[in-house]
Amino acid sequence: MRNLYKNEQSGRSMVEMLGVLAIIGVLSVGGISGYSKAMAKYKLTKAQDQMAMILINLRTAYATSPDYSGLNNAAAISLNIVPSDMLPGGTGGSKGTIKNAFGGDVTIAAAGTANTNFTITYDDLGKEACVSLLTSDWGTDGLVSIEMGSLSGGPGDKITVTEAVGNTGCATTGNTITWTYY
Repeated sequence: MRNLYKNEQSGRSMVEMLGVLAIIGVLSVGGISGYSKAMAKYKLTKAQDQMAMILINLRTAYATSPDYSGLNNAAAISLNIVPSDMLPGGTGGSKGTIKNAFGGDVTIAAAGTANTNFTITYDDLGKEACVSLLTSDWGTDGLVSIEMGSLSGGPGDKITVTEAVGNTGCATTGNTITWTYY
């Protein structure tokens, strides 16, 4: 005769399933954190590469010109000075709009007396990007100054990390950095 009260079940208990879900949750949080850090580093490297490309292309385009007269975003786009991944509307840009790797505006313009210098300005940078870009070694080849708020430096007087994160340094968001070159 069969025993109707004996119950033979195989499977996992609720406690075991909760343990598995907890482990998956911890691994997911770690993965998302690692991904966020990797993306921030990627964007920073991309911004530095874009800046270097703009400098090379600008110098090449204006190599035979005595100054940078007429240099602005529209001219930089039409002369193919700006990398295409910085143009939100494709290769033609969106009415002269140039965006940095962090989504902020980029402004390229002639500057100085008789337009002998040019500036590149990155807007809307977060704190980590601001500190890193301010304290990067931009070399001495034509660099006149780097400015962010009341901070400024140049080839012989670089902005330190302590200055960049100090009271007058980079804010959490909305930072603007301007590089001036000759």
